[in-house]
Amino acid sequence: MSDSSAASSTREDSRGAGKRPGPVTFYRQVVAELRKVVWPTQQQLVTYFLVVMVFVIVMMAIVSALDLAFGKLVFALFTNDGAQ
Repeated sequence: MSDSSAASSTREDSRGAGKRPGPVTFYRQVVAELRKVVWPTQQQLVTYFLVVMVFVIVMMAIVSALDLAFGKLVFALFTNDGAQ
C-alpha cells in the first residue's frame, strides 16, 4: 500500500467513513442538542439585558465625551484665533 492511499483511508476513518447524515438524522441530532441547553429564566434574561444596556450606555457616554474633547482640541488647534 502506498503512503497516499494509507493517508486517505486514515482521513476517511476519522470522519466516519466519509458518510454524511441524512436530513432526518441531522434534525434529530439538532433537537437532541437543543434539549441539553440550559435556557435562562425570565428574571435572568431581564438582569442580563439591564446589565448590557447599562454597559452600552456608559460606553456611549465615554466615547461621546472623548469625541467632544478631541473635537474641541482639534478645532482650537486649527482655527485662526488672531494669535499670529
